Amino acid sequence: MDKTLLPDPNGILLVDKPAGITSHDVVYRIRRTFQLKKVGHGGTLDPAATGLLIMLIGKGTKLSNAIMGHDKMYDGIMRLGQTTTTQDAEGEILETRDISGITQEMVLEAMAKFKGDIYQLPPMVSALKKDGVPLYKLARKGEEIERKERFVHIYRFDMLNFGMPDSTVRVKCTKGTYIRTLCYDVGEALGCGAHLAGLRRLSSGKFSVENAMPLDQILSLSREEFEKLVVPISQVDSL
Repeated sequence: MDKTLLPDPNGILLVDKPAGITSHDVVYRIRRTFQLKKVGHGGTLDPAATGLLIMLIGKGTKLSNAIMGHDKMYDGIMRLGQTTTTQDAEGEILETRDISGITQEMVLEAMAKFKGDIYQLPPMVSALKKDGVPLYKLARKGEEIERKERFVHIYRFDMLNFGMPDSTVRVKCTKGTYIRTLCYDVGEALGCGAHLAGLRRLSSGKFSVENAMPLDQILSLSREEFEKLVVPISQVDSL
């Protein structure tokens, strides 16, 4: 039977996204490889980020709002002493500052200011839209527009490993939180500047990257093997 005539499976698929591709690229590759009609994802990961990307297959696309609303957990690399145009390592370096006087205690004290309920100013280089146009497209033209601060909650913001200039941090947060902005704000609180040098999503709600399969492995599967990986909607508990 021609696989193009097969109906879509209905459910979710847990993908461990590699660095260097967009979330849309993952959708396109899975749709093309397995000749699917409806494929989406439950929350964007920046191209440089790795980790859990929840794919929505067939009628599973109806779960989009519920899954996007999940709390998320990330591991990130916070690099002190440099600010960039994008608040992460993808942008151009704006400024380099001295960090010789910065101690671990100072960094922990600054991080503590950003736990609990906080307001974040979304970066210009983001997927948020102004009159239907993504902000990153406006940023490419050199435009900067006024953005509204967003209310988010940071459940945890822990240091896993202190280093200079790079420290590894773990963040659990509500949807819509920008980890790169969190790092930037810590840098500003310290007076030395900072940006996000690496990011990996560990979980979204009850779903963990430990149960996800790397994208390249998924793309090498047969259609039958692929369908066995899709968690049916009936098995996805209340979200």
